[in-house]
Amino acid sequence: MQEEPNATPELDQLCINTIRALTIDAVQKANSGHPGLPLGAAPMAYVLWTRFMRYNPRNPKWENRDRFLLSAGHGCMLLYSLLYLTGYDLSLDDIKNFRQWGSKTPGHPEYGLAPGIEITTGPLGQGFANGVGMAMGAAHLAAKFNQIPGVVEHGLFIGEVNNLNAAGFYKANMGKLILALEEAFG
Repeated sequence: MQEEPNATPELDQLCINTIRALTIDAVQKANSGHPGLPLGAAPMAYVLWTRFMRYNPRNPKWENRDRFLLSAGHGCMLLYSLLYLTGYDLSLDDIKNFRQWGSKTPGHPEYGLAPGIEITTGPLGQGFANGVGMAMGAAHLAAKFNQIPGVVEHGLFIGEVNNLNAAGFYKANMGKLILALEEAFG
């Protein structure tokens, strides 16, 4: 994605609040879910998706897309809101059916149910482990096929909750692997 040249702080805030409102409405309608992560991470996710990530909602399997892995699957309304608002094939009715049996928007993201979902996540930390593996695979592909720079350039962005082992591992050089940690105290 390229930064919108007509973006203003007011428009940015409206977009962030829209992510939050979709989350609140979906969790309330389902009478189930965790709104905290999407509410708190909406500003970071909005900036990431609108100013840094490269993707194409019309071609969600584009090989050189950046991947967003939400390890904290319980906060998946953040991901569903972003997919819906950025033009992926996810409807408002899909958002309204959040956490309903047979919906494209279950309580944890599941690969294959909706475009833009890169992995199925369950236990905390699983997304980080998947992200490390994907980063290693991307580095291998780049080393093998980047005879012309840019053939393999995609990045990996991971949302994670309070995984101190992950934070320590992140300090290692993992190329284009970027980790966003949410500190959960409780």
